[in-house]
Amino acid sequence: MLKGRSLLEPKDFTIEELEDIFQLADKIIDAPENYEEACRGKLLATLFYEPSTRTRFSFEAAMCRLGGKVIGFSEPNSSSVAKGESIADTVRTVACYADIVVMRHPKEGAPRVAAKSTDIPVINAGDGGHQHPTQTLTDLLTIRRERGGFDDITVGVCGDLKFGRTVHSLIKALSRYKNVKFILISPDELKIPDYVRKEILQKNNIEYKEVEKMEEVLPELDVLYMTRVQKERFFNEEDYIRLKDKYILEEEKMKLAKKDMMVLHPLPRVNEISVEVDKDPRALYFKQAKYGMYVRMALIMSLLGCEKVS
Repeated sequence: MLKGRSLLEPKDFTIEELEDIFQLADKIIDAPENYEEACRGKLLATLFYEPSTRTRFSFEAAMCRLGGKVIGFSEPNSSSVAKGESIADTVRTVACYADIVVMRHPKEGAPRVAAKSTDIPVINAGDGGHQHPTQTLTDLLTIRRERGGFDDITVGVCGDLKFGRTVHSLIKALSRYKNVKFILISPDELKIPDYVRKEILQKNNIEYKEVEKMEEVLPELDVLYMTRVQKERFFNEEDYIRLKDKYILEEEKMKLAKKDMMVLHPLPRVNEISVEVDKDPRALYFKQAKYGMYVRMALIMSLLGCEKVS
């Protein structure tokens, strides 16, 4: 049972528990009308210390579609954080009003501090360049529904692999499935952190290779996971300007890929995927965003112990 649990990183849940969430998401997708009152009377608090569009709206839409309600803030200056209140005190206070908390924070580990400070479920909606587990649930549900499963696939992750928390979470999650191979596409400056390479890939004997050119590996990929170079993570704007256009997926490059390769992106997109690619049936990033709402509906229901209401 997931009732009362928190989700701070992908490995907080077993593969079997993840499958339960995905199966519930499938049921919601097939008959959303059956779940319109599933969380009636429940309150979700969104504590977003960093800007967000998709993740925050997705959680809010998920709770509203389940019949629940939402409170919270979308930037810390509108809360008592601006007065110097600690994360622990903020969450303890919010827990007096809400049944579940979703937190995004620029500091790694902040959601873990929050979870230790309260008895209600806390969901990590992104902590610095560390983890983004609900984006990973979104990514996994997309692959599962569009491809049928996770075993025996080659996944290319491209762009900012150093600061890209979505990449770190995805590699961590997919490393538990059978015969998954990773191709890591990035410049030297944006390679995956050592802890991901050593503690996840090498420790688990997962096949991977690191390359700099996207074109040379596109024919090998079953999934291409594009990411933007994140301006907000750079200390030096010159480095950002130099690297931001390093990888751009264009229509011509798509001709090199398999006919059934999936193109995913956690969004927002800047210019790393040309808009001309949007019409390609392999471009699934906007469909992926919709799956994100459904999987968050399933997650909220599971953590709150809500039952379907017909």
